[in-house]
Amino acid sequence: MAEISAGMVKALREKTDAPMMECKKALAEAGGDMGKAEEILRVRLGNRATKAAGRVAAEGVVAAHVTADGRTGALVEVNCETDFVAKNDEFIALAAGVAELVASRNPRDVEALSQLPLKGKTVEDVRKALVGKIGENLAIRRFTRMAAKGKLGVYIHGGARIGVLVDYAGGDAQLGKDLAMHIAGSNPRPIALSKDQVPADLVKKERDIAAAKAAESGKPANIVEKMVEGSVQKFLKEVTLLGQPFVRNDKQTVEQLLKSKGATVAGFALYVVGEGIEKRKDDFVSEVMAQVGQAG
Repeated sequence: MAEISAGMVKALREKTDAPMMECKKALAEAGGDMGKAEEILRVRLGNRATKAAGRVAAEGVVAAHVTADGRTGALVEVNCETDFVAKNDEFIALAAGVAELVASRNPRDVEALSQLPLKGKTVEDVRKALVGKIGENLAIRRFTRMAAKGKLGVYIHGGARIGVLVDYAGGDAQLGKDLAMHIAGSNPRPIALSKDQVPADLVKKERDIAAAKAAESGKPANIVEKMVEGSVQKFLKEVTLLGQPFVRNDKQTVEQLLKSKGATVAGFALYVVGEGIEKRKDDFVSEVMAQVGQAG
């Protein structure tokens, strides 16, 4: 049996980024042949990535990148299975690298992004290698690229769980940061810039709910109509950026703040990690006991 030296293990790890013990096992299996060991690892790590792909990844980070001129930026959400891995330096570096690629290369979708070069490999190969190393499902879920009409404000909040880009003109850099912080911290979160941009189906849903509530009041039809319209307008103020009270001074709306600064907002993007992903709620103890039973 060929002797496997620490130097051989180190060299294979540098080539594949696989865990030390995996490298040692592959070298032993390959009889010390570095090329064969690398092939074994690529298959093994690829298989590990395939097995992990079916597991829910609802944790992760939002990463942002803005070009030096402040005119082009990107938000990207990269997911993992646990909050622990979301703090992993290599995972965070993957998200940052992907955000920079989105800003600089403008891929059409996640599939195209996955084929772009990163660290001498494709993004997909880097992702798969990291899945093999960490042992969790990792996924690039979505991204937004913004070519600003003005300039970009950016804010990452809550351990990189919330990310915002805002396209604004006028004012200063502090205004851009304040706007981005407002979007990240507002409750409810804005879903549109202004009333006319709120999706019609959401407005209809809110109107139907308000009508049902108002009908129970037993008041005359003309009063009911005013109650419904009042509820809808209140909803529109709450969910539009321009209509919301500014978080740092709730005596003025964001629209009033912008007017006072001679500024405008053309658009914004907001990502919250895991938003809309259905998380598993399995009983962990039952799952472990079931595995013990299967093993027995």
